[in-house]
Amino acid sequence: MQDMPPIWSDLTPDEHEFQYNPQKAFPDFAQSRTLREPANSKARAELKQYRDIAFGDHPLRKIDVYPANSSGPSPVHIFFHGGYWRAQDKEGFAYIAPMLVERGITTVIANYELCPDSTLDGVVDSALAAVEWVHRNIAEHGGDPMRISLSGHSAGAHLVAEVLAADWQARNLDPAFITGAVAVSGIYDPEPAMLTTVNEQLRLTREIAARHNVEKRPPLVKCPVSLFVGGREPWHWIDQTYRYAHHLHRNGIIAEVHVLPRFGHFDILLDFMEPESLIGAALVERSLSK
Repeated sequence: MQDMPPIWSDLTPDEHEFQYNPQKAFPDFAQSRTLREPANSKARAELKQYRDIAFGDHPLRKIDVYPANSSGPSPVHIFFHGGYWRAQDKEGFAYIAPMLVERGITTVIANYELCPDSTLDGVVDSALAAVEWVHRNIAEHGGDPMRISLSGHSAGAHLVAEVLAADWQARNLDPAFITGAVAVSGIYDPEPAMLTTVNEQLRLTREIAARHNVEKRPPLVKCPVSLFVGGREPWHWIDQTYRYAHHLHRNGIIAEVHVLPRFGHFDILLDFMEPESLIGAALVERSLSK
Protein backbone atom coordinates (compact mmCIF):
# COMPACT_ATOMS: atom_id res chain seq x y z
CA MET A 1 0.00 0.00 0.00
CA GLN A 2 1.42 3.36 -1.03
CA ASP A 3 2.03 5.90 1.71
CA MET A 4 -0.34 8.83 1.76
CA PRO A 5 1.24 12.23 1.06
CA PRO A 6 1.63 14.45 4.13
CA ILE A 7 -1.32 16.69 4.90
CA TRP A 8 0.73 19.79 4.07
CA SER A 9 1.67 18.60 0.57
CA ASP A 10 -0.95 20.69 -1.26
CA LEU A 11 -0.40 23.96 0.62
CA THR A 12 0.98 26.95 -1.21
CA PRO A 13 4.22 28.40 0.22
CA ASP A 14 2.28 31.23 1.89
CA GLU A 15 -0.27 28.83 3.34
CA HIS A 16 2.47 26.57 4.63
CA GLU A 17 4.22 29.51 6.30
CA PHE A 18 0.96 30.53 7.98
CA GLN A 19 0.19 27.00 9.18
CA TYR A 20 3.66 26.09 10.46
CA ASN A 21 5.30 29.37 11.48
CA PRO A 22 3.42 30.69 14.53
CA GLN A 23 4.97 34.15 14.27
CA LYS A 24 3.36 34.52 10.83
CA ALA A 25 -0.02 33.40 12.14
CA PHE A 26 0.27 35.74 15.15
CA PRO A 27 2.33 38.79 14.17
CA ASP A 28 1.49 40.38 17.55
CA PHE A 29 3.37 37.55 19.31
CA ALA A 30 5.49 39.93 21.39
CA GLN A 31 2.42 41.31 23.16
CA SER A 32 1.90 38.21 25.30
CA ARG A 33 5.52 38.42 26.45
CA THR A 34 4.89 42.01 27.54
CA LEU A 35 1.84 40.88 29.53
CA ARG A 36 3.92 38.19 31.30
CA GLU A 37 6.87 40.41 32.11
CA PRO A 38 5.63 41.95 35.41
CA ALA A 39 4.96 38.49 36.86
CA ASN A 40 8.28 37.25 35.51
CA SER A 41 10.26 40.11 37.05
CA LYS A 42 8.46 39.64 40.37
CA ALA A 43 9.31 35.93 40.44
CA ARG A 44 12.97 36.54 39.68
CA ALA A 45 13.16 39.26 42.32
CA GLU A 46 11.29 37.54 45.14
CA LEU A 47 11.58 33.76 44.90
CA LYS A 48 14.39 31.78 46.45
CA GLN A 49 16.39 30.45 43.51
CA TYR A 50 19.61 28.90 42.29
CA ARG A 51 20.43 30.36 38.89
CA ASP A 52 22.57 29.13 36.04
CA ILE A 53 23.40 25.70 37.38
CA ALA A 54 25.46 24.02 34.67
CA PHE A 55 24.66 20.49 33.51
CA GLY A 56 27.32 20.41 30.78
CA ASP A 57 30.01 22.43 29.05
CA HIS A 58 27.86 24.18 26.45
CA PRO A 59 26.95 27.71 27.65
CA LEU A 60 23.23 26.99 27.23
CA ARG A 61 23.31 23.79 29.26
CA LYS A 62 22.08 25.58 32.38
CA ILE A 63 18.99 25.48 34.60
CA ASP A 64 17.39 27.66 37.26
CA VAL A 65 15.99 25.91 40.34
CA TYR A 66 13.20 27.39 42.47
CA PRO A 67 12.94 25.28 45.66
CA ALA A 68 9.52 24.43 47.04
CA ASN A 69 8.02 26.13 50.06
CA SER A 70 7.89 22.88 51.98
CA SER A 71 9.91 20.63 54.23
CA GLY A 72 11.12 17.23 53.17
CA PRO A 73 11.70 15.98 49.61
CA SER A 74 9.29 17.76 47.27
CA PRO A 75 7.98 16.77 43.85
CA VAL A 76 9.86 18.43 41.00
CA HIS A 77 8.58 20.06 37.81
CA ILE A 78 10.78 20.84 34.78
CA PHE A 79 9.67 23.38 32.16
CA PHE A 80 11.07 23.65 28.60
CA HIS A 81 10.44 26.95 26.81
CA GLY A 82 9.44 27.33 23.17
CA GLY A 83 11.10 29.31 20.39
CA TYR A 84 11.08 26.81 17.50
CA TRP A 85 14.33 25.24 18.81
CA ARG A 86 16.21 28.43 17.93
CA ALA A 87 15.18 31.22 20.33
CA GLN A 88 14.12 32.24 23.87
CA ASP A 89 15.79 31.76 27.25
CA LYS A 90 14.86 30.37 30.66
CA GLU A 91 15.10 33.87 32.21
CA GLY A 92 11.84 34.81 30.50
CA PHE A 93 9.87 31.98 32.13
CA ALA A 94 10.42 32.41 35.86
CA TYR A 95 6.73 33.34 36.15
CA ILE A 96 5.85 29.64 35.92
CA ALA A 97 7.51 28.92 39.27
CA PRO A 98 5.43 30.84 41.90
CA MET A 99 2.20 28.86 41.53
CA LEU A 100 4.09 25.57 41.78
CA VAL A 101 6.48 26.60 44.56
CA GLU A 102 3.56 27.77 46.69
CA ARG A 103 2.06 24.28 46.37
CA GLY A 104 5.19 22.51 47.51
CA ILE A 105 6.65 21.76 44.06
CA THR A 106 10.30 22.48 43.31
CA THR A 107 10.41 24.10 39.87
CA VAL A 108 13.21 23.86 37.30
CA ILE A 109 13.30 26.17 34.27
CA ALA A 110 15.69 24.71 31.73
CA ASN A 111 17.76 26.11 28.92
CA TYR A 112 19.00 23.89 26.12
CA GLU A 113 21.17 24.23 23.04
CA LEU A 114 19.68 26.28 20.19
CA CYS A 115 19.90 26.29 16.43
CA PRO A 116 21.70 27.37 14.29
CA ASP A 117 24.76 26.93 16.53
CA SER A 118 23.51 23.40 17.26
CA THR A 119 21.41 21.05 15.19
CA LEU A 120 18.15 19.55 16.47
CA ASP A 121 20.25 16.56 17.53
CA GLY A 122 22.13 18.78 19.97
CA VAL A 123 18.94 20.52 21.10
CA VAL A 124 17.31 17.22 22.04
CA ASP A 125 20.45 15.76 23.59
CA SER A 126 20.79 18.79 25.85
CA ALA A 127 17.14 18.58 26.96
CA LEU A 128 17.58 14.92 27.89
CA ALA A 129 20.80 15.80 29.70
CA ALA A 130 18.93 18.43 31.71
CA VAL A 131 16.35 15.88 32.85
CA GLU A 132 19.06 13.37 33.74
CA TRP A 133 20.98 15.99 35.72
CA VAL A 134 17.84 16.94 37.66
CA HIS A 135 17.13 13.30 38.49
CA ARG A 136 20.66 12.68 39.70
CA ASN A 137 21.17 15.96 41.59
CA ILE A 138 17.89 17.59 42.61
CA ALA A 139 17.98 16.02 46.07
CA GLU A 140 20.68 18.58 46.91
CA HIS A 141 18.01 21.27 46.47
CA GLY A 142 15.26 19.49 48.39
CA GLY A 143 13.62 17.72 45.45
CA ASP A 144 12.51 14.11 45.18
CA PRO A 145 14.42 12.50 42.27
CA MET A 146 11.67 9.89 41.84
CA ARG A 147 8.84 12.43 41.41
CA ILE A 148 9.72 14.51 38.37
CA SER A 149 7.08 15.89 36.00
CA LEU A 150 7.53 17.92 32.82
CA SER A 151 5.90 20.61 30.77
CA GLY A 152 6.77 22.54 27.66
CA HIS A 153 5.33 24.97 25.15
CA SER A 154 5.69 24.75 21.35
CA ALA A 155 9.21 23.42 20.67
CA GLY A 156 9.39 22.77 24.41
CA ALA A 157 6.37 20.46 24.06
CA HIS A 158 8.34 18.52 21.45
CA LEU A 159 11.19 18.19 23.94
CA VAL A 160 8.74 16.83 26.52
CA ALA A 161 7.71 14.21 23.94
CA GLU A 162 11.40 13.43 23.32
CA VAL A 163 11.81 12.77 27.04
CA LEU A 164 8.86 10.37 26.92
CA ALA A 165 10.36 8.56 23.90
CA ALA A 166 13.91 8.39 25.30
CA ASP A 167 15.50 5.08 26.28
CA TRP A 168 16.25 5.89 29.89
CA GLN A 169 17.23 2.31 30.66
CA ALA A 170 20.13 2.74 28.22
CA ARG A 171 21.28 5.50 30.57
CA ASN A 172 20.94 3.08 33.51
CA LEU A 173 17.86 4.90 34.77
CA ASP A 174 14.41 3.57 35.60
CA PRO A 175 11.96 5.77 33.62
CA ALA A 176 9.50 5.54 36.54
CA PHE A 177 11.10 8.70 37.94
CA ILE A 178 9.00 10.65 35.38
CA THR A 179 5.51 10.86 36.83
CA GLY A 180 3.57 13.08 34.43
CA ALA A 181 3.76 15.47 31.47
CA VAL A 182 1.96 18.53 30.11
CA ALA A 183 2.58 19.53 26.47
CA VAL A 184 1.13 22.79 25.15
CA SER A 185 0.83 23.88 21.49
CA GLY A 186 3.49 21.41 20.45
CA ILE A 187 5.12 20.55 17.15
CA TYR A 188 5.68 16.79 17.16
CA ASP A 189 6.85 16.13 13.59
CA PRO A 190 9.69 18.50 12.57
CA GLU A 191 9.38 17.77 8.84
CA PRO A 192 6.93 20.57 7.92
CA ALA A 193 9.29 23.10 9.53
CA MET A 194 11.72 22.34 6.70
CA LEU A 195 9.43 24.22 4.28
CA THR A 196 9.24 27.38 6.41
CA THR A 197 11.60 30.33 6.51
CA VAL A 198 12.54 29.23 10.04
CA ASN A 199 14.59 26.41 8.51
CA GLU A 200 17.25 28.94 7.55
CA GLN A 201 18.18 28.74 11.24
CA LEU A 202 17.06 25.21 12.03
CA ARG A 203 19.05 23.62 9.20
CA LEU A 204 16.83 20.55 9.30
CA THR A 205 17.47 17.69 6.92
CA ARG A 206 15.07 14.83 6.27
CA GLU A 207 17.32 12.54 8.31
CA ILE A 208 17.39 14.86 11.32
CA ALA A 209 13.64 15.49 11.11
CA ALA A 210 12.91 11.77 10.91
CA ARG A 211 15.10 11.04 13.96
CA HIS A 212 13.06 13.49 16.00
CA ASN A 213 9.57 12.75 14.74
CA VAL A 214 7.93 11.79 18.03
CA GLU A 215 4.68 10.95 16.22
CA LYS A 216 6.47 7.82 15.00
CA ARG A 217 8.62 6.78 17.97
CA PRO A 218 6.90 4.81 20.73
CA PRO A 219 6.83 6.47 24.15
CA LEU A 220 8.91 4.43 26.58
CA VAL A 221 7.86 6.43 29.64
CA LYS A 222 4.41 5.35 30.79
CA CYS A 223 2.96 8.30 32.67
CA PRO A 224 -0.19 10.45 32.49
CA VAL A 225 -0.05 13.12 29.77
CA SER A 226 -2.13 16.27 29.29
CA LEU A 227 -2.12 17.94 25.85
CA PHE A 228 -3.29 21.49 25.16
CA VAL A 229 -3.56 23.67 22.06
CA GLY A 230 -5.17 27.02 21.36
CA GLY A 231 -8.42 27.03 19.44
CA ARG A 232 -7.30 30.11 17.48
CA GLU A 233 -4.16 28.39 16.20
CA PRO A 234 -4.00 27.37 12.53
CA TRP A 235 -5.72 24.05 11.88
CA HIS A 236 -2.55 22.24 10.82
CA TRP A 237 -0.91 23.24 14.10
CA ILE A 238 -3.94 22.01 16.06
CA ASP A 239 -3.91 18.77 14.09
CA GLN A 240 -0.43 17.93 15.39
CA THR A 241 -1.80 17.70 18.93
CA TYR A 242 -4.54 15.30 17.83
CA ARG A 243 -2.08 13.16 15.85
CA TYR A 244 0.28 12.94 18.81
CA ALA A 245 -2.61 12.08 21.12
CA HIS A 246 -3.63 9.23 18.78
CA HIS A 247 -0.01 8.06 18.79
CA LEU A 248 0.04 7.97 22.59
CA HIS A 249 -3.28 6.11 22.71
CA ARG A 250 -2.04 3.49 20.25
CA ASN A 251 0.88 2.91 22.60
CA GLY A 252 -1.22 2.46 25.72
CA ILE A 253 -1.04 5.98 27.15
CA ILE A 254 -4.32 7.79 27.72
CA ALA A 255 -3.70 11.44 27.02
CA GLU A 256 -6.13 14.18 27.92
CA VAL A 257 -6.62 16.60 25.00
CA HIS A 258 -7.90 20.14 25.51
CA VAL A 259 -8.50 22.77 22.83
CA LEU A 260 -8.70 26.15 24.58
CA PRO A 261 -10.98 28.22 22.32
CA ARG A 262 -9.91 31.77 23.19
CA PHE A 263 -6.15 31.27 22.91
CA GLY A 264 -3.63 31.52 20.11
CA HIS A 265 -0.11 30.17 20.09
CA PHE A 266 1.52 32.74 22.37
CA ASP A 267 -1.13 34.05 24.76
CA ILE A 268 -1.86 30.47 25.83
CA LEU A 269 1.24 30.83 28.01
CA LEU A 270 -0.72 33.16 30.30
CA ASP A 271 -2.63 30.12 31.58
CA PHE A 272 0.58 28.71 33.08
CA MET A 273 0.26 31.33 35.82
CA GLU A 274 -3.34 30.60 36.79
CA PRO A 275 -3.96 27.67 39.19
CA GLU A 276 -7.68 27.76 38.34
CA SER A 277 -7.02 27.40 34.60
CA LEU A 278 -7.01 24.04 32.85
CA ILE A 279 -3.27 24.27 32.17
CA GLY A 280 -2.48 25.45 35.70
CA ALA A 281 -4.54 22.65 37.21
CA ALA A 282 -2.83 20.10 34.95
CA LEU A 283 0.63 21.33 35.99
CA VAL A 284 -0.24 20.87 39.64
CA GLU A 285 -1.98 17.52 39.12
CA ARG A 286 0.87 16.04 37.04
CA SER A 287 3.44 17.41 39.50
CA LEU A 288 1.71 15.82 42.48
CA SER A 289 1.17 12.45 40.76
CA LYS A 290 2.85 9.47 42.40
